[in-house]
Amino acid sequence: MSPNRRPLLRLSHRERVPRHEHPHHQVAYPSHGVLEVSTDAGTWIVPPHRAVWLPAGVAHAHRAHGPTQLRTVNFEVGVPGFAGPAVLAVSPLLREVVVALTGRDDLDARRRADLHRVALDELREVRQLPLHLPTPADDRLRAVADALTADPADGRTLAEFGRAAGASERTLSRLFREEMAMTFPQWRAQVRLHRALVLLASGRPVTAVAAECGYAGPSAFVHAFRRAFGTTPARFRTGADAR
Repeated sequence: MSPNRRPLLRLSHRERVPRHEHPHHQVAYPSHGVLEVSTDAGTWIVPPHRAVWLPAGVAHAHRAHGPTQLRTVNFEVGVPGFAGPAVLAVSPLLREVVVALTGRDDLDARRRADLHRVALDELREVRQLPLHLPTPADDRLRAVADALTADPADGRTLAEFGRAAGASERTLSRLFREEMAMTFPQWRAQVRLHRALVLLASGRPVTAVAAECGYAGPSAFVHAFRRAFGTTPARFRTGADAR
């Protein structure tokens, strides 16, 4: 069990935590707001009442979307965990354990150790959520990624993006599979979902989020969101489905 220097951190909208790393594993849990985590390998979006596992030694930075209350729990290197950063569903029990470890000053060492063991048991059972956007290495692929990240509603085809980036559709399609481990349509869908989570955190209504992210309409957005996360945007934002 590693001590937390700042187990509870309150961040304002768009506030950043500079790039840093830890000698221990860490679970970061935004009980309010949406947390963006960036590493050399890409970006993860962590909605409220979800968590992100950050392995020891992985340099990362945070950015808050909406007023964000961030709780962190540290674990010694060597405990079972995940090989890389991972966004996780959070069970009600794990949520209460994290809140206790980060919000109570009356816990003695034995009780804290017991709660850490409970947290590790719960982490073994949680599911990972598809909230990672890899960072491309190829310049042509990065040009496409940057364009879509800047405007997820951009409806150009891969061939049209390719003409602007100086690469054929076939080449870009291959690069998406090799570097991103997904197809172009899958990556576009991820970009739109990432932006949707950020906009929802800022309080934007579902109709506006659907339009700004390039969906055909609110119903198409809700359908895509439910297919990805098993719930509606409204329930996801409030954490009502977080178990």
